[in-house]
Amino acid sequence: MSKILESIGNAVAHANDNAHDLAAVTKSLAAEKMLDIPYVDLTIQFIGASGIPKVDVVGSADPYFVAKLDNRISYVSTVQVDTLKPVWNEIWKVKNVPTHASLSVEVMDKDDGAKRDDYIGKFTTSVAAGAKEAEIDGPLFRRSGGTFWLKIDSTPAGKDPKAYPYMFDGPVRFSRHFSPTVGLLTNTVSSTDDRVRLYSTWKMYIRGVQLFFGDAVQPWNHGYKAAQSIFNPGPAALAVRSGIMAGHRLLYARTTTNTFGVIADGADVLGVLRGGARVKPAVYTYIISAEDDSLRFSETGAAFFVDFASKHALHANCHPCVRYSGEFHPRPAGGWAAFSDATPDAETKWEIVIDNNSGTYSPDKTLLPKLKALLEYNFADVAVFALDREDPELTASREACRAYALEHRGVKKEELQPQRHEGEEDGTLAHRASIISKEELKNIEA
Repeated sequence: MSKILESIGNAVAHANDNAHDLAAVTKSLAAEKMLDIPYVDLTIQFIGASGIPKVDVVGSADPYFVAKLDNRISYVSTVQVDTLKPVWNEIWKVKNVPTHASLSVEVMDKDDGAKRDDYIGKFTTSVAAGAKEAEIDGPLFRRSGGTFWLKIDSTPAGKDPKAYPYMFDGPVRFSRHFSPTVGLLTNTVSSTDDRVRLYSTWKMYIRGVQLFFGDAVQPWNHGYKAAQSIFNPGPAALAVRSGIMAGHRLLYARTTTNTFGVIADGADVLGVLRGGARVKPAVYTYIISAEDDSLRFSETGAAFFVDFASKHALHANCHPCVRYSGEFHPRPAGGWAAFSDATPDAETKWEIVIDNNSGTYSPDKTLLPKLKALLEYNFADVAVFALDREDPELTASREACRAYALEHRGVKKEELQPQRHEGEEDGTLAHRASIISKEELKNIEA
Protein backbone atom coordinates (compact mmCIF):
# COMPACT_ATOMS: atom_id res chain seq x y z
CA MET A 1 0.00 0.00 0.00
CA SER A 2 2.81 2.41 0.85
CA LYS A 3 4.33 1.85 -2.57
CA ILE A 4 1.04 2.71 -4.26
CA LEU A 5 0.65 5.85 -2.17
CA GLU A 6 4.22 6.85 -2.98
CA SER A 7 3.59 6.34 -6.73
CA ILE A 8 0.43 8.41 -6.56
CA GLY A 9 2.34 11.17 -4.82
CA ASN A 10 5.11 11.09 -7.43
CA ALA A 11 2.61 11.08 -10.28
CA VAL A 12 0.83 14.10 -8.89
CA ALA A 13 4.08 15.93 -8.34
CA HIS A 14 5.18 15.36 -11.92
CA ALA A 15 1.85 15.97 -13.69
CA ASN A 16 2.63 18.38 -16.50
CA ASP A 17 1.48 21.97 -15.96
CA ASN A 18 -1.20 21.06 -13.41
CA ALA A 19 -0.70 19.15 -10.17
CA HIS A 20 -4.41 18.32 -10.11
CA ASP A 21 -4.51 16.87 -13.62
CA LEU A 22 -6.20 13.54 -13.00
CA ALA A 23 -5.49 12.32 -16.56
CA ALA A 24 -1.76 12.83 -16.08
CA VAL A 25 -1.86 10.97 -12.78
CA THR A 26 -3.79 8.11 -14.35
CA LYS A 27 -1.36 7.86 -17.25
CA SER A 28 1.56 7.69 -14.87
CA LEU A 29 -0.02 4.92 -12.85
CA ALA A 30 -0.97 3.03 -16.01
CA ALA A 31 2.61 3.28 -17.23
CA GLU A 32 3.75 1.69 -13.96
CA LYS A 33 1.11 -1.04 -14.47
CA MET A 34 -0.48 -0.18 -11.14
CA LEU A 35 -3.93 0.50 -12.59
CA ASP A 36 -5.94 -1.55 -15.05
CA ILE A 37 -7.16 1.25 -17.32
CA PRO A 38 -10.48 0.68 -19.14
CA TYR A 39 -10.70 1.29 -22.88
CA VAL A 40 -13.59 2.89 -24.77
CA ASP A 41 -14.83 3.37 -28.31
CA LEU A 42 -15.30 7.06 -29.13
CA THR A 43 -17.53 8.96 -31.51
CA ILE A 44 -16.34 12.56 -31.61
CA GLN A 45 -18.50 15.20 -33.26
CA PHE A 46 -16.62 18.37 -34.12
CA ILE A 47 -19.46 20.87 -34.27
CA GLY A 48 -17.94 24.27 -34.96
CA ALA A 49 -16.35 27.40 -33.58
CA SER A 50 -16.97 31.12 -33.23
CA GLY A 51 -14.90 34.18 -32.54
CA ILE A 52 -12.09 33.04 -34.82
CA PRO A 53 -9.73 36.02 -35.11
CA LYS A 54 -8.66 37.48 -38.44
CA VAL A 55 -5.03 36.56 -39.02
CA ASP A 56 -4.60 38.27 -42.39
CA VAL A 57 -5.07 42.00 -42.80
CA VAL A 58 -7.33 41.51 -45.82
CA GLY A 59 -10.34 39.20 -45.89
CA SER A 60 -11.75 36.83 -43.30
CA ALA A 61 -10.33 33.36 -42.50
CA ASP A 62 -10.35 29.87 -43.99
CA PRO A 63 -10.17 27.79 -40.81
CA TYR A 64 -9.55 24.08 -40.43
CA PHE A 65 -8.30 21.98 -37.53
CA VAL A 66 -6.03 19.04 -36.76
CA ALA A 67 -7.18 16.80 -33.90
CA LYS A 68 -4.97 14.21 -32.20
CA LEU A 69 -5.54 11.53 -29.59
CA ASP A 70 -2.35 11.21 -27.52
CA ASN A 71 -0.34 11.85 -30.70
CA ARG A 72 -1.25 8.30 -31.76
CA ILE A 73 -3.87 9.07 -34.38
CA SER A 74 -4.91 12.31 -36.05
CA TYR A 75 -7.83 13.82 -37.91
CA VAL A 76 -7.63 16.73 -40.38
CA SER A 77 -10.88 18.58 -41.03
CA THR A 78 -12.23 20.22 -44.14
CA VAL A 79 -11.40 23.86 -44.81
CA GLN A 80 -14.29 26.24 -44.16
CA VAL A 81 -13.86 29.13 -46.58
CA ASP A 82 -14.15 32.81 -45.68
CA THR A 83 -15.72 32.60 -42.23
CA LEU A 84 -14.98 33.46 -38.60
CA LYS A 85 -17.80 31.14 -37.46
CA PRO A 86 -16.97 27.79 -39.08
CA VAL A 87 -19.46 24.94 -38.88
CA TRP A 88 -17.95 21.50 -39.45
CA ASN A 89 -20.33 18.89 -37.99
CA GLU A 90 -17.74 16.24 -38.80
CA ILE A 91 -17.61 12.81 -37.13
CA TRP A 92 -14.50 10.89 -36.08
CA LYS A 93 -14.80 7.35 -34.71
CA VAL A 94 -11.87 5.72 -32.95
CA LYS A 95 -11.91 2.33 -31.23
CA ASN A 96 -9.92 1.14 -28.24
CA VAL A 97 -8.94 4.42 -26.64
CA PRO A 98 -7.79 4.44 -22.99
CA THR A 99 -10.05 6.53 -20.81
CA HIS A 100 -7.12 8.69 -19.69
CA ALA A 101 -6.38 9.79 -23.27
CA SER A 102 -6.15 13.47 -24.18
CA LEU A 103 -7.72 15.07 -27.22
CA SER A 104 -5.73 18.02 -28.56
CA VAL A 105 -7.06 20.28 -31.30
CA GLU A 106 -5.02 22.83 -33.24
CA VAL A 107 -6.92 25.38 -35.34
CA MET A 108 -5.28 26.79 -38.45
CA ASP A 109 -6.08 29.32 -41.18
CA LYS A 110 -5.48 27.92 -44.66
CA ASP A 111 -3.29 30.32 -46.65
CA ASP A 112 -3.14 29.19 -50.29
CA GLY A 113 0.18 29.93 -51.89
CA ALA A 114 2.05 30.42 -48.62
CA LYS A 115 4.73 28.05 -47.34
CA ARG A 116 2.92 27.73 -44.01
CA ASP A 117 -0.66 28.15 -42.88
CA ASP A 118 -1.41 30.70 -40.18
CA TYR A 119 -1.72 29.43 -36.61
CA ILE A 120 -4.91 30.43 -34.78
CA GLY A 121 -4.68 28.49 -31.52
CA LYS A 122 -5.17 25.18 -29.73
CA PHE A 123 -6.86 23.48 -26.79
CA THR A 124 -6.75 20.14 -25.01
CA THR A 125 -9.57 18.22 -23.38
CA SER A 126 -10.26 14.79 -21.92
CA VAL A 127 -12.22 12.10 -23.76
CA ALA A 128 -14.94 11.96 -21.12
CA ALA A 129 -18.38 11.72 -22.70
CA GLY A 130 -20.55 14.79 -23.09
CA ALA A 131 -20.88 18.15 -24.83
CA LYS A 132 -17.82 20.37 -24.51
CA GLU A 133 -17.14 24.07 -24.97
CA ALA A 134 -13.44 24.84 -25.17
CA GLU A 135 -11.60 28.13 -25.32
CA ILE A 136 -9.01 28.18 -28.09
CA ASP A 137 -5.74 29.44 -26.65
CA GLY A 138 -4.19 31.81 -29.15
CA PRO A 139 -0.47 32.39 -29.61
CA LEU A 140 1.58 34.64 -27.37
CA PHE A 141 0.25 38.21 -27.06
CA ARG A 142 -3.12 37.20 -28.55
CA ARG A 143 -5.79 36.85 -25.91
CA SER A 144 -8.11 34.30 -27.51
CA GLY A 145 -8.49 32.20 -30.61
CA GLY A 146 -12.26 31.85 -30.16
CA THR A 147 -14.52 29.11 -28.81
CA PHE A 148 -14.80 25.52 -30.09
CA TRP A 149 -17.78 23.18 -29.61
CA LEU A 150 -17.64 19.40 -29.76
CA LYS A 151 -19.46 16.38 -28.39
CA ILE A 152 -18.04 13.01 -27.36
CA ASP A 153 -19.98 9.75 -27.10
CA SER A 154 -18.26 6.84 -25.38
CA THR A 155 -19.03 3.12 -25.09
CA PRO A 156 -16.98 0.32 -23.50
CA ALA A 157 -14.49 -1.20 -25.93
CA GLY A 158 -14.84 -4.76 -27.13
CA LYS A 159 -12.71 -7.77 -26.33
CA ASP A 160 -8.92 -7.33 -26.10
CA PRO A 161 -8.79 -3.60 -26.96
CA LYS A 162 -5.04 -3.42 -26.28
CA ALA A 163 -4.40 -5.52 -29.39
CA TYR A 164 -5.50 -2.69 -31.70
CA PRO A 165 -5.32 0.58 -29.74
CA TYR A 166 -6.39 3.90 -31.27
CA MET A 167 -7.93 2.19 -34.31
CA PHE A 168 -9.70 4.44 -36.81
CA ASP A 169 -13.28 3.29 -37.33
CA GLY A 170 -14.79 5.77 -39.77
CA PRO A 171 -16.53 7.28 -41.39
CA VAL A 172 -14.56 6.56 -44.56
CA ARG A 173 -13.84 9.98 -46.02
CA PHE A 174 -11.83 11.27 -48.93
CA SER A 175 -10.30 14.44 -50.27
CA ARG A 176 -9.68 15.19 -53.93
CA HIS A 177 -6.70 17.40 -54.64
CA PHE A 178 -6.33 19.42 -57.80
CA SER A 179 -3.50 21.90 -57.57
CA PRO A 180 -3.96 25.03 -59.71
CA THR A 181 -0.18 24.96 -60.16
CA VAL A 182 -0.35 21.47 -61.61
CA GLY A 183 -3.29 22.51 -63.77
CA LEU A 184 -1.36 25.42 -65.22
CA LEU A 185 1.69 23.27 -65.85
CA THR A 186 -0.39 20.71 -67.71
CA ASN A 187 -2.70 23.18 -69.47
CA THR A 188 -5.83 21.57 -68.03
CA VAL A 189 -7.05 24.20 -65.61
CA SER A 190 -9.81 25.38 -67.96
CA SER A 191 -10.54 22.03 -69.58
CA THR A 192 -13.31 19.51 -68.97
CA ASP A 193 -13.92 17.75 -65.68
CA ASP A 194 -12.73 14.50 -67.23
CA ARG A 195 -9.38 16.13 -68.01
CA VAL A 196 -9.15 17.78 -64.61
CA ARG A 197 -9.63 14.46 -62.83
CA LEU A 198 -6.72 13.04 -64.85
CA TYR A 199 -4.52 15.47 -62.91
CA SER A 200 -6.17 14.93 -59.54
CA THR A 201 -5.04 12.85 -56.59
CA TRP A 202 -7.23 11.29 -53.92
CA LYS A 203 -6.57 10.51 -50.28
CA MET A 204 -9.09 8.19 -48.63
CA TYR A 205 -9.07 7.22 -44.96
CA ILE A 206 -10.20 3.61 -44.70
CA ARG A 207 -11.20 1.60 -41.64
CA GLY A 208 -9.61 -1.38 -39.96
CA VAL A 209 -6.21 -1.59 -41.63
CA GLN A 210 -4.76 -2.98 -38.38
CA LEU A 211 -7.43 -5.70 -38.29
CA PHE A 212 -6.32 -7.16 -41.61
CA PHE A 213 -2.64 -6.28 -41.87
CA GLY A 214 -1.63 -6.13 -38.21
CA ASP A 215 1.87 -4.66 -38.13
CA ALA A 216 2.80 -5.94 -41.59
CA VAL A 217 4.36 -3.47 -44.05
CA GLN A 218 5.98 -3.87 -47.46
CA PRO A 219 9.54 -2.47 -47.57
CA TRP A 220 11.08 -1.00 -50.71
CA ASN A 221 12.37 -3.54 -53.20
CA HIS A 222 16.15 -3.69 -52.81
CA GLY A 223 16.45 -5.61 -56.07
CA TYR A 224 14.64 -2.98 -58.18
CA LYS A 225 16.92 -0.47 -59.91
CA ALA A 226 14.48 2.45 -59.78
CA ALA A 227 13.92 1.87 -56.06
CA GLN A 228 17.68 1.75 -55.47
CA SER A 229 18.03 5.18 -57.09
CA ILE A 230 15.55 6.53 -54.53
CA PHE A 231 16.33 4.76 -51.27
CA ASN A 232 20.03 3.91 -51.40
CA PRO A 233 22.34 6.06 -49.23
CA GLY A 234 24.33 8.85 -50.81
CA PRO A 235 23.85 12.35 -52.24
CA ALA A 236 22.47 11.18 -55.59
CA ALA A 237 19.58 9.28 -53.98
CA LEU A 238 19.02 12.16 -51.56
CA ALA A 239 18.51 14.52 -54.51
CA VAL A 240 16.05 12.07 -56.11
CA ARG A 241 14.10 11.71 -52.85
CA SER A 242 13.99 15.46 -52.36
CA GLY A 243 12.51 15.95 -55.83
CA ILE A 244 9.89 13.24 -55.37
CA MET A 245 8.87 14.60 -51.97
CA ALA A 246 8.54 18.11 -53.41
CA GLY A 247 6.31 16.67 -56.14
CA HIS A 248 4.21 14.88 -53.52
CA ARG A 249 3.63 18.12 -51.63
CA LEU A 250 2.49 19.83 -54.82
CA LEU A 251 0.10 17.00 -55.68
CA TYR A 252 -1.36 16.57 -52.20
CA ALA A 253 -1.37 20.22 -51.12
CA ARG A 254 -4.33 21.19 -48.95
CA THR A 255 -6.01 24.17 -50.56
CA THR A 256 -9.39 25.87 -50.43
CA THR A 257 -10.15 24.29 -53.81
CA ASN A 258 -9.94 20.69 -52.52
CA THR A 259 -13.19 18.75 -52.52
CA PHE A 260 -14.24 16.38 -49.75
CA GLY A 261 -16.71 13.58 -49.31
CA VAL A 262 -17.79 10.59 -47.23
CA ILE A 263 -18.13 7.01 -48.48
CA ALA A 264 -21.33 5.54 -47.05
CA ASP A 265 -22.11 2.89 -49.68
CA GLY A 266 -21.15 1.50 -53.08
CA ALA A 267 -22.76 4.41 -54.91
CA ASP A 268 -20.34 6.78 -53.20
CA VAL A 269 -17.40 4.65 -54.32
CA LEU A 270 -18.61 4.79 -57.90
CA GLY A 271 -19.04 8.55 -57.55
CA VAL A 272 -15.32 8.87 -56.85
CA LEU A 273 -14.54 6.77 -59.93
CA ARG A 274 -16.93 8.65 -62.17
CA GLY A 275 -15.57 10.81 -64.98
CA GLY A 276 -18.38 13.13 -66.05
CA ALA A 277 -21.68 11.26 -65.85
CA ARG A 278 -20.31 7.71 -66.16
CA VAL A 279 -17.95 5.44 -64.28
CA LYS A 280 -14.68 5.97 -66.11
CA PRO A 281 -12.81 2.99 -67.57
CA ALA A 282 -9.42 3.94 -66.12
CA VAL A 283 -6.49 2.31 -64.34
CA TYR A 284 -5.34 3.87 -61.06
CA THR A 285 -2.01 3.73 -59.26
CA TYR A 286 -2.43 3.38 -55.47
CA ILE A 287 -0.61 2.89 -52.18
CA ILE A 288 -1.92 2.24 -48.69
CA SER A 289 0.31 4.42 -46.55
CA ALA A 290 2.33 3.00 -43.67
CA GLU A 291 2.29 6.49 -42.12
CA ASP A 292 -1.45 7.03 -41.66
CA ASP A 293 -3.12 3.98 -43.28
CA SER A 294 -4.68 6.23 -45.94
CA LEU A 295 -5.41 4.98 -49.45
CA ARG A 296 -3.80 7.38 -51.95
CA PHE A 297 -4.31 7.12 -55.69
CA SER A 298 -4.56 8.80 -59.08
CA GLU A 299 -5.05 7.78 -62.68
CA THR A 300 -2.05 5.85 -63.94
CA GLY A 301 -1.99 7.88 -67.17
CA ALA A 302 -1.54 11.23 -65.42
CA ALA A 303 1.34 13.11 -67.02
CA PHE A 304 2.64 14.36 -63.66
CA PHE A 305 4.30 10.93 -63.33
CA VAL A 306 6.69 11.92 -66.13
CA ASP A 307 10.35 11.99 -65.05
CA PHE A 308 9.68 10.60 -61.58
CA ALA A 309 11.58 7.43 -60.73
CA SER A 310 8.53 5.76 -59.18
CA LYS A 311 4.81 6.41 -59.30
CA HIS A 312 4.30 4.58 -56.03
CA ALA A 313 7.10 6.40 -54.23
CA LEU A 314 5.51 9.67 -55.38
CA HIS A 315 2.21 8.74 -53.72
CA ALA A 316 4.01 7.39 -50.63
CA ASN A 317 6.08 10.57 -50.19
CA CYS A 318 9.23 8.44 -50.48
CA HIS A 319 8.42 6.46 -47.36
CA PRO A 320 10.65 3.35 -47.28
CA CYS A 321 7.65 1.08 -46.77
CA VAL A 322 3.91 0.93 -47.43
CA ARG A 323 1.08 -1.23 -46.21
CA TYR A 324 0.43 -2.31 -49.80
CA SER A 325 0.61 -0.91 -53.33
CA GLY A 326 -0.24 -1.63 -56.95
CA GLU A 327 -2.96 -0.68 -59.42
CA PHE A 328 -6.73 -1.03 -59.57
CA HIS A 329 -9.54 -0.46 -62.05
CA PRO A 330 -13.34 -0.63 -62.01
CA ARG A 331 -15.23 -2.95 -64.29
CA PRO A 332 -18.83 -4.02 -64.85
CA ALA A 333 -19.66 -7.62 -63.96
CA GLY A 334 -18.67 -9.66 -66.99
CA GLY A 335 -15.90 -7.22 -67.91
CA TRP A 336 -15.60 -4.16 -70.14
CA ALA A 337 -15.42 -6.26 -73.30
CA ALA A 338 -19.03 -7.37 -72.79
CA PHE A 339 -20.32 -3.96 -71.66
CA SER A 340 -22.37 -1.39 -73.57
CA ASP A 341 -22.92 2.26 -72.73
CA ALA A 342 -26.58 1.62 -73.48
CA THR A 343 -26.76 0.09 -69.99
CA PRO A 344 -27.01 2.80 -67.32
CA ASP A 345 -24.41 2.69 -64.57
CA ALA A 346 -27.15 2.47 -61.96
CA GLU A 347 -28.35 -0.80 -63.50
CA THR A 348 -24.88 -2.31 -63.62
CA LYS A 349 -23.22 -4.45 -60.98
CA TRP A 350 -19.76 -2.98 -60.51
CA GLU A 351 -16.52 -4.62 -59.41
CA ILE A 352 -13.07 -3.38 -58.44
CA VAL A 353 -10.02 -5.30 -59.63
CA ILE A 354 -6.97 -4.56 -57.52
CA ASP A 355 -3.44 -5.96 -57.77
CA ASN A 356 0.12 -5.81 -56.42
CA ASN A 357 1.71 -4.38 -59.58
CA SER A 358 4.38 -2.25 -57.92
CA GLY A 359 8.05 -2.74 -58.66
CA THR A 360 9.09 -0.18 -56.04
CA TYR A 361 7.63 -2.09 -53.08
CA SER A 362 6.90 -5.51 -54.65
CA PRO A 363 4.06 -6.39 -52.25
CA ASP A 364 3.76 -9.98 -51.07
CA LYS A 365 1.12 -11.72 -53.20
CA THR A 366 0.12 -13.96 -50.28
CA LEU A 367 -1.45 -10.87 -48.68
CA LEU A 368 -3.87 -10.33 -51.57
CA PRO A 369 -6.73 -12.11 -49.71
CA LYS A 370 -6.22 -9.70 -46.80
CA LEU A 371 -6.29 -6.77 -49.23
CA LYS A 372 -9.56 -8.05 -50.69
CA ALA A 373 -11.06 -8.50 -47.22
CA LEU A 374 -9.98 -5.00 -46.17
CA LEU A 375 -11.63 -3.33 -49.17
CA GLU A 376 -14.82 -5.37 -48.81
CA TYR A 377 -14.90 -4.36 -45.13
CA ASN A 378 -14.89 -0.72 -46.23
CA PHE A 379 -16.94 -0.96 -49.46
CA ALA A 380 -19.48 -3.66 -48.68
CA ASP A 381 -21.65 -3.03 -51.77
CA VAL A 382 -18.83 -3.46 -54.31
CA ALA A 383 -17.34 -6.83 -55.29
CA VAL A 384 -13.54 -6.89 -55.05
CA PHE A 385 -11.15 -9.12 -56.99
CA ALA A 386 -7.53 -9.08 -55.79
CA LEU A 387 -5.22 -10.55 -58.43
CA ASP A 388 -1.50 -11.10 -58.64
CA ARG A 389 0.34 -8.94 -61.17
CA GLU A 390 1.31 -12.05 -63.16
CA ASP A 391 -2.24 -13.43 -63.32
CA PRO A 392 -3.47 -13.61 -66.96
CA GLU A 393 -6.98 -12.65 -65.79
CA LEU A 394 -5.57 -9.36 -64.51
CA THR A 395 -3.86 -8.56 -67.81
CA ALA A 396 -7.00 -9.31 -69.81
CA SER A 397 -9.24 -7.24 -67.51
CA ARG A 398 -6.89 -4.24 -67.44
CA GLU A 399 -6.41 -4.18 -71.22
CA ALA A 400 -10.17 -4.50 -71.81
CA CYS A 401 -10.66 -1.47 -69.55
CA ARG A 402 -8.17 0.60 -71.56
CA ALA A 403 -9.56 -0.60 -74.89
CA TYR A 404 -13.08 0.49 -73.88
CA ALA A 405 -11.77 3.92 -72.89
CA LEU A 406 -10.13 4.34 -76.30
CA GLU A 407 -13.02 3.02 -78.39
CA HIS A 408 -16.07 4.35 -76.56
CA ARG A 409 -15.09 7.26 -74.30
CA GLY A 410 -12.82 9.32 -76.54
CA VAL A 411 -9.73 8.81 -74.40
CA LYS A 412 -6.47 9.41 -76.26
CA LYS A 413 -3.57 6.98 -76.21
CA GLU A 414 -1.27 9.56 -74.62
CA GLU A 415 -3.66 9.74 -71.66
CA LEU A 416 -3.10 6.06 -70.92
CA GLN A 417 0.67 6.34 -70.58
CA PRO A 418 2.53 9.30 -69.05
CA GLN A 419 4.75 11.09 -71.55
CA ARG A 420 6.48 14.39 -72.12
CA HIS A 421 6.43 16.22 -75.41
CA GLU A 422 9.53 17.81 -76.85
CA GLY A 423 10.15 21.32 -75.58
CA GLU A 424 7.91 20.90 -72.52
CA GLU A 425 10.66 20.16 -70.00
CA ASP A 426 10.12 23.45 -68.19
CA GLY A 427 6.39 22.82 -67.90
CA THR A 428 6.42 19.51 -66.07
CA LEU A 429 5.65 18.90 -62.43
CA ALA A 430 9.02 17.18 -62.13
CA HIS A 431 10.78 20.36 -63.27
CA ARG A 432 8.87 22.47 -60.75
CA ALA A 433 9.58 19.96 -57.99
CA SER A 434 13.29 19.89 -58.88
CA ILE A 435 13.51 23.66 -58.38
CA ILE A 436 11.92 23.35 -54.94
CA SER A 437 14.11 20.39 -53.95
CA LYS A 438 17.31 22.18 -55.02
CA GLU A 439 16.39 25.11 -52.78
CA GLU A 440 15.72 22.74 -49.89
CA LEU A 441 19.00 20.87 -50.41
CA LYS A 442 20.88 24.17 -50.31
CA ASN A 443 19.24 24.93 -46.97
CA ILE A 444 20.25 21.50 -45.65
CA GLU A 445 23.86 22.02 -46.75
CA ALA A 446 23.88 25.50 -45.19
